[in-house]
Amino acid sequence: MQNPDVPLQSAPNGGRQDGLAVVVGAQGGIGQAVLHTLQTDSRFAQVLGLGRHSTPALNLLDETSIQHCAHVVQATGLPLRLVVDATGYLHGEGHRPEKSWQHLDPAQMAHHFAINAIGPALLMKHFLPLLAQDGTTVFATLSAKVGSIGDNRLGGWYSYRASKAALNQLVHTAAIELRRRHPNAVCVALHPGTVATVLSAPFAKTGLDIKTPDEAARRLLQVIDGLSAAQSGGFFHHDGTPIPW
Repeated sequence: MQNPDVPLQSAPNGGRQDGLAVVVGAQGGIGQAVLHTLQTDSRFAQVLGLGRHSTPALNLLDETSIQHCAHVVQATGLPLRLVVDATGYLHGEGHRPEKSWQHLDPAQMAHHFAINAIGPALLMKHFLPLLAQDGTTVFATLSAKVGSIGDNRLGGWYSYRASKAALNQLVHTAAIELRRRHPNAVCVALHPGTVATVLSAPFAKTGLDIKTPDEAARRLLQVIDGLSAAQSGGFFHHDGTPIPW
């Protein structure tokens, strides 16, 4: 794997400037940084940022909006080379990650799964079929290391862990189907690390390796840049190393 601290060197489009890159969750901390990094790169003919406040708007809780955005992407006529899903939900509206099973709330659990698993699954449903047939193309979604069952030694964070574990399974399953349809396409889950965003701010403990959104974006795109079709369906750390399921 290449040095993840250097800017992205080659896009999964064979170097051609005819492709389209899409960032979902482009108004969030990491998504906005990924969008900006891709926009300053000359290798894509167009970079499109989608989210609840974009035009068109994309809401993970509304499949119709996802389908509409997919139609808009298809209508550009550009080959879709890269999709980065930078969405995610950890806490909000007075709810924090559970420390014990006593804190489990069915409505909050359902919301975690709706944003962290079902929403990205619907993105795969509507965007994976649009990936260009020629050259390497990538669909990458942001998971989290705490979604690893094998790495879970602390417990807690039930809903977030479980929803991200579900996302990892969805990615792996979709990658198997994708391989049959587009042998050169890649579908992966990526762990961005701890990033200085609103999502992680309450849990950014002293001593953690906290990265700025721009740093995280560069590292994630560098990992994407080094992926091969053989790695499709995998779960990778922001330094490119595999994470156990």
